[in-house]
Amino acid sequence: MIPWLKFVHIAMLSIWAAGLMALPGIFLQRTGLKNDNRLFRLHRFARFAYVRVISPAAFVAVGSGIALIFANEVYAPWMALKLAAVGGMVLLHMQAGYIMVRLFDRDIRFATWRAALTLGGTLAAIGAILWLVLAKPALTFDFLPDWMTRPGGLQSLFDIRIPIP
Repeated sequence: MIPWLKFVHIAMLSIWAAGLMALPGIFLQRTGLKNDNRLFRLHRFARFAYVRVISPAAFVAVGSGIALIFANEVYAPWMALKLAAVGGMVLLHMQAGYIMVRLFDRDIRFATWRAALTLGGTLAAIGAILWLVLAKPALTFDFLPDWMTRPGGLQSLFDIRIPIP
């Protein structure tokens, strides 16, 4: 069961990552297109890729990753950083959807520096995920205060009590 789950996770993560890397290039093609058939085809292609391919792959990748965490009982500090990097990919995914709606709505263009920044952020998140999963570094959070590394530490710090009727 776990090998199949890993296969699905890696396959869907690959599709998701490839889609996030391709979207800035697709958005750059918007520049110079007026309101005609080519613009309509590009918009249709971008929406198809985002809605029918990239988003479902992201959903399955995250879901299978969560299942793998519980199946393998991986509760290591490096996993927390990996989940933060996955959160960065989710933010980049949401940004791509926002850009797509606005980019094809008006007569605007997608700046090259934005494409480079988006692609760089995507590559950084993917690289961080790969490094953390493959290296599994022994991380310690000794520099953090005790209340930040203890479950319920924030509640005990402020002594917050929520009354239950």
